Amino acid sequence: MNDRVYSAESGSAESESWRKCGFTVGMDVSFLDEVEQAGGAFYDWEGRKADLLRMLRDHGTTAVRLRIWHVPPGGYCNLERTIVMARRIKSLGLRFLLDFHYSDRWADPANQHKPAAWAGLDETALREAARGYTRDVLTALSQQNAAPDMVQIGNEITPGMLWDDGRVDGDFDTDTQWEKLAGLVRSGMDGAKDALPDVRIMIHIDRGGDLTASERFFDRIAACGIADFDCIGLSYYPWWHGTLEDLRHTLGGLAKRYGKPVNVVETAYPWTLDKREGLDFIVHGEAQLLAGYPATEEGQASYLRDFIRIVRETAGGLGDGFYWWEPAWTPAKTEWSVGHGNNWSNLTLVDFEGRPLQALQALRGR
Repeated sequence: MNDRVYSAESGSAESESWRKCGFTVGMDVSFLDEVEQAGGAFYDWEGRKADLLRMLRDHGTTAVRLRIWHVPPGGYCNLERTIVMARRIKSLGLRFLLDFHYSDRWADPANQHKPAAWAGLDETALREAARGYTRDVLTALSQQNAAPDMVQIGNEITPGMLWDDGRVDGDFDTDTQWEKLAGLVRSGMDGAKDALPDVRIMIHIDRGGDLTASERFFDRIAACGIADFDCIGLSYYPWWHGTLEDLRHTLGGLAKRYGKPVNVVETAYPWTLDKREGLDFIVHGEAQLLAGYPATEEGQASYLRDFIRIVRETAGGLGDGFYWWEPAWTPAKTEWSVGHGNNWSNLTLVDFEGRPLQALQALRGR
């Protein structure tokens, strides 16, 4: 395949409109609704109770991401609750990214299970379901003046989506399976455009520090006809995906090869490793940290500043921006809690009690 997979002409109009939006400073607050309902609260620098979304906006956030599940077991992140949250987002003048998982629960490199309601569908019916569901969700949001500005067709779909029909890892890594995956992605894209012709489309994988794997994925879907999306999305968590230089290399390589905006749509970093009763942190040891970035408030803020600079410096001005994953998932009891809280609560931008951390100030100085 040629070094440049996508033509400059195909991306030029979109790139121009994208540049008018500016660099995205985003936050994924998909748990916020549930945390608030469980009694979680947030506070400003003076210790007064604050609206978390408003506080994020006032610290420089320009966009918010929400995930949507088909029929989630806990009743959150469904269409009804997504409409409520989306209206709040739009009322604050923030851009809105909607992340379709096409599942009843987590979709990620280890889990891409189709909704239970779609379990018995054949390939044709599954494509129709994906298209209709995407269209109906976006239509419902639009009718509530809460339409997203961008949608993800799947979440971290490096191994495919809607397994096993759209699975492409391991023994499923065949030309036939890649064609099936492309068909499902196309169905989601078509459904999005049916409802919102001008909505931007992101394709999201998890390999923020692995240029070779990222290129292989996007080359494969391009060969199957999926090249007309608007933005490449990556996840980058240092303890899984490598150093900041690995990230820089991946961003630059993708921008050069595909000529599309690239967004690090998930990242985070710890502000403490101190043990807390009932919590088993996913990042819990010094060996998981980047050299020079301790798990302190200052270390987290330093990580965020340097991370933003690297994304901004992406070749061709194609660093679209970023989203911090779950900056406000405090230990309030939720459906996905572990013990007395969750294993992500030392990776937030607020402390365990919902008070802002120094990294929020780093957003202002970006």
